[in-house]
Amino acid sequence: MAEKIKMVDLQGQYMRIRDEVDAGIREVIGSAAFINGPAVGQFRENLGRYLGGIHVIPCANGTDALFIALLSLGLKPGDEVIVPAFTYVSSAEVIGLLGLTPVMVDVSPSTFNVTAENIRKALSPATKAVIPVHLFGQSCDMEPIMELAREHGLHVIEDNAQSLGADYRFRDGHTEKTGTIGTIGCTSFFPSKNLGCYGDGGAVFCHDDALAERIAMIANHGQKVKYHHTVLGCNSRLDTIQAAVLNAKLPHLDSYSQARRSAAGYYTARLKEIDPEGRFFETPAEAEYSTHVYHQYTLKIQGGLRDSLKSHLADRGIPSMIYYPLPLQEQEAFKGIAVAAEELTVSRDCARSVLSLPMHTELTHQMQDMVISGIADFFTGR
Repeated sequence: MAEKIKMVDLQGQYMRIRDEVDAGIREVIGSAAFINGPAVGQFRENLGRYLGGIHVIPCANGTDALFIALLSLGLKPGDEVIVPAFTYVSSAEVIGLLGLTPVMVDVSPSTFNVTAENIRKALSPATKAVIPVHLFGQSCDMEPIMELAREHGLHVIEDNAQSLGADYRFRDGHTEKTGTIGTIGCTSFFPSKNLGCYGDGGAVFCHDDALAERIAMIANHGQKVKYHHTVLGCNSRLDTIQAAVLNAKLPHLDSYSQARRSAAGYYTARLKEIDPEGRFFETPAEAEYSTHVYHQYTLKIQGGLRDSLKSHLADRGIPSMIYYPLPLQEQEAFKGIAVAAEELTVSRDCARSVLSLPMHTELTHQMQDMVISGIADFFTGR
């Protein structure tokens, strides 16, 4: 009997580490330390070490992480924040919620990531920050982005929700983890992420001691000492049970990344046998400056056939997803508040052509062969 294919197999992953996860959850329940219990502090320290020594401030979710990060920088209404047009809504949503102006820029057609060149074209006297999103599992080219930011005095907030664990390689050969390069890094622990908990969760990272203290205060009602509120903040904390889950999963993150890379390599090799000249689709590009942890394995389907292929796969019981069907400049929510810095043709093209295939740590070659067979059958004779 053929194995059922899932976009993400959280149950299969859990079964491999069930004893570790269950022990952590039982400890939290046994102690009744459900809010800010010891597991939260342990996870904060564990993740900080994994990222090479950085302040980690856990919070309730990835959108809160971005919101808190921007709030901590003291930006004023009307200040402009540059963000890619092809990304999940939260990266730009938080800009608008704070009364700031999202300035949407195009992305690289090969990596789907924002570039320093496109950021430079969007600069104005009102530009105060940029949010590079490390989309689908690999880093933006951060060295030129950081050089540009220093040149113009900009804050850089890395949206690392999809690429936790990826390494960025600088020109001199040294590497740093994504999320640790800019002014502030943010991530999500949504269950389907590469490091996901069993509910909502997120975190903010930074190297600067004073800024880390301010971020922690904002996430805790603006207080450092209980009932003494220094700044306006919010209530955003990582649940202790979710911290226990993350403590169990963090030691496996690198092996999870390797499993995803292995699955991606198999997809790419087999798919290129079907379409060696790239007439029907483009397989993911791996940038030389970044490892790829494959949060998503995303094809670009040529000739306007994306939706037909998706339907064909669904008829065979093969899931696929479109991340994302509309570029942000076409979203109703941003009309009247956002600025499109250019034509954004690449983002529009990506939204019309991308299709993500099943990608998770439990994929087998048998499952992948079923996906690949479905794609091959669709393009046969075209």
